[in-house]
Amino acid sequence: MKIVILEAESLGEDMKLDRFFEIGEVAIYGKTTLEELPGRIAEADAVIVNKLPMNEETLKDAQYLKYIGLTATGTNNIDFDYTNKRGITVTNVAGYSTEVVAQHTFAMTLYLLEHLRYYDDYVRSGEYANSDSFCHMERKFSELSGKTWGIIGLGAIGKKVAQIATAFGCEVIYYSASGKKRSDEYRQVDLDTLLKGSDIVSCHAPLNEKTYHLMDAEAFGKMKETALFINVGRGPIVNEKDLAKALKKGKIAAAGLDVLEEEPMRKDNPLRKLEVGDRLLITPHIAWAAVEARTRLLHEVYKNLKAFQNGEKRNVCTY
Repeated sequence: MKIVILEAESLGEDMKLDRFFEIGEVAIYGKTTLEELPGRIAEADAVIVNKLPMNEETLKDAQYLKYIGLTATGTNNIDFDYTNKRGITVTNVAGYSTEVVAQHTFAMTLYLLEHLRYYDDYVRSGEYANSDSFCHMERKFSELSGKTWGIIGLGAIGKKVAQIATAFGCEVIYYSASGKKRSDEYRQVDLDTLLKGSDIVSCHAPLNEKTYHLMDAEAFGKMKETALFINVGRGPIVNEKDLAKALKKGKIAAAGLDVLEEEPMRKDNPLRKLEVGDRLLITPHIAWAAVEARTRLLHEVYKNLKAFQNGEKRNVCTY
């Protein structure tokens, strides 16, 4: 079997790929451009890929291709009409990052809630050392306990966030864009109720026609001016121009984003140079990337490919 790994750098340089050589002949590329893609997979039986588009245009010359292994959960880059027509098996990996994405959700929330950037800067600047008071309380903040935490998308990660929020003493409500009931433990509400009633809104939903630009000017306008918004779901769920305006006009208190509409961040992104002090936190799509999570991910990718080699179905995407 000829195996081509197209985006090895997306797994991290600390991840070892040796085990794949046990399955077949392996070509490893750190990065692959769209122009390079067709040539690199022309002779491949199996492709390991993260975000590169897998469609007729990119795969038409890969006549031997039988398998695509995603190093991710999301499948937005796959044209299933084409892969199904070709009989190409597609697998993904789910659940590997649940713990750390929930952890990152709270890291961002607490950073924003307690104005930690401001207080860190206050100490580093030397102002605390020059102060005549043991305590500096310029930026007021509140406890999480007693607050309402609204969750958009109560899948595995959303449920984990709900559990932690409950431990902090929050009341948890949730909205399901699909309309499906996900839990009897937490109260399901419509989107308007969630936006108007929540002190923290965190988004953990997949990207689809129901969630694209779900968070727009109208949505931010319904939130409390004291509310925090966190998105660790998918970037295009948020209309970034509308979020920038909402922050600038004080429609919401603060926002934390780990995902953007286009990644890496465009230089003309409306959030890039937004001057709102410590009210905006953006991290470079790292919520999933703990060492333990990436290790689990790589192990699952290997097991998926090994199962395919043995004629077994494992984590096969059927669309």
